[in-house]
Amino acid sequence: MDIYAFGPIAAILDGAYAFFVSISTLIEPVAGSSSAAFAVIVLTIIVRAFLVPVGVSQARAGAVRRRLAPQIAELRLQYRTNPELLQRKILGLYASENASPGAGCLPVLAQAPVLSVVYGLFILPSISGHPNMLLAESLLGVPLGSALAHVAVTGTLTWAMTWPFLVIVTGIAVAAHVSRKLLNAAPLTADTTQADDRSGQAGILRAVSFAPFITAVVAVFVPLAAAIYLLVTVLWTLCERLILQRVFPQ
Repeated sequence: MDIYAFGPIAAILDGAYAFFVSISTLIEPVAGSSSAAFAVIVLTIIVRAFLVPVGVSQARAGAVRRRLAPQIAELRLQYRTNPELLQRKILGLYASENASPGAGCLPVLAQAPVLSVVYGLFILPSISGHPNMLLAESLLGVPLGSALAHVAVTGTLTWAMTWPFLVIVTGIAVAAHVSRKLLNAAPLTADTTQADDRSGQAGILRAVSFAPFITAVVAVFVPLAAAIYLLVTVLWTLCERLILQRVFPQ
């Protein structure tokens, strides 16, 4: 099923496309033939700024979990034979902090529709029945609709076509490496002191820390416009994480 063909989503996508075109037209006197590529950057920044409350919510929820972790560990030891009572005690503890164990999860789910619409702008050849002119634009002579993997398969790969992708993939990989170091340096937010649980959380943390590197791989297979979007998103996320770690210390 093509979600972008669904009426409401198609209408929103068409509106987003019109907004993108207006951004590109506005900056064209300054950016020239690369205005569409810079419009991708501007649009990505606008979207990420709109989603800042999501990051704040996640960081705040993480701070609460870290603060309550020792008390929850004690509750687990005290009520380890009574799971139902333990659950009520934990929920009561979170309630006393005006928080929820699931805080930070819903905002993440809420941003998915926004990001899917924006991402559609960078991959769909047509929007609401008309050609997606974004993909016909170029950056430094490389069409925004071209993908490195596709160009390589078709045998039309040249250095001029390759190096912009290499810069983007390298930028994503470097940002991913820094993000991974930050995640690995963060203390576990375990709700228990049991070794097995700590080990499990450490494994999850390691797995999550590799996720940004997947983005670098994805950038090879998606159109250049989407690759630019991924690079700006990864860099924004890294900067946001660095700032929020100061606001909500580990």
